[in-house]
Amino acid sequence: MADSTGPVTPAGVGGPATPAAPLAGFTVAVTAERRREELSALFERRGAKVLVAPAITIVPLGDDQALHAATEACVGLAPDIVVATTGIGFRGWLEAAEGWGMGDTLRAALSRARLIARGAKPCGAIRAADLTEDWSAVSESSEEILERLLEQGIAGRRIAVQLHGGPQAEFTGALRAAGAAVVEVPVYRWTLPPDLAPVRRLVTQLAAGQVDAVTFTSAPAVQALLEIAGDSAHEVLDRFRGATMAACVGPVTAASLVEQDVPVVTPHRSRLGALVKVVTDELPRRAVRLGVAGTVLEIRGHAVLIDGRLQALPPAAMAILTALAGRPGAVVSKDRLAAALPRGTDGHAVDVAIARLRTALGPAGHIETIIKRGYRLRVDEPAG
Repeated sequence: MADSTGPVTPAGVGGPATPAAPLAGFTVAVTAERRREELSALFERRGAKVLVAPAITIVPLGDDQALHAATEACVGLAPDIVVATTGIGFRGWLEAAEGWGMGDTLRAALSRARLIARGAKPCGAIRAADLTEDWSAVSESSEEILERLLEQGIAGRRIAVQLHGGPQAEFTGALRAAGAAVVEVPVYRWTLPPDLAPVRRLVTQLAAGQVDAVTFTSAPAVQALLEIAGDSAHEVLDRFRGATMAACVGPVTAASLVEQDVPVVTPHRSRLGALVKVVTDELPRRAVRLGVAGTVLEIRGHAVLIDGRLQALPPAAMAILTALAGRPGAVVSKDRLAAALPRGTDGHAVDVAIARLRTALGPAGHIETIIKRGYRLRVDEPAG
């Protein structure tokens, strides 16, 4: 990210302050393909800078020969049980079958089976198709469905499982191990996007510490991001273990990150609105707050709040402030500050960034010069 070359507006200049939006000063990445515009708009409305980098693309249903073959296999199997995992996936399956002239045949097979829904959305899709669910998993988890099926006994049963986005090897493997014949119906298979440039830029920005949160709405998106990152995947994971928040729509999406010791934030309900809310609640809690010259500085990703008013900073000045705030009241050497700069340079660049930072912060810019040693952010006390 290039530093600004224009003038820096001092704090307190420009009329009365308006309260900062809850995510102002933070950078949030969106990796979803479907509904990415909606998700981006929700974050932007809350003040975030949004990076859009779809990590996967969905294979169109009508062109999906794997789904066509699985549908034929499902009809031929005459399933005793059908598991619907997502509402959009179940609807899309029926619509694709209609396009292939197999709609009535598939509906007839489904009407003779026990239909199990993984939550409210697939349950609604089943009913919208004039079918009736046998029961719905309240927890919206595959684990609940598996536990109940195993308790009931499924040896010799024929089960069709509507997948969404990728395989569910653990779930279908457990069904087979219990004696069931299983057909997997791969609705909405994913592949890497044709244009990898946005994701590669996101990886670079992540490694540079320029992203505060990355949101995931599907497990394949997590896998794809790390696959595209290649040799930099370990840096991405280290960022997630550190200052960058990984926010997942639900536990299924989060599973592969959790397995790699990445702390993950998830909402109580697997919904986009709930995901936006948990990010909006959590990111400000992670901001560093310091009392400086009778004011409260809240240091966010690419800006600072001064008594609740947003003050944008050039990248170099932001990097210097973050480094100083990491050791409030202590002297930080020029060499250490230079290493924190986005482009890593010499002591003169540090002096220039300090001057710009003092101008931007105004009265709150209590940064002392310690001759031949470095700089110190003089603080009153931690502000919470």
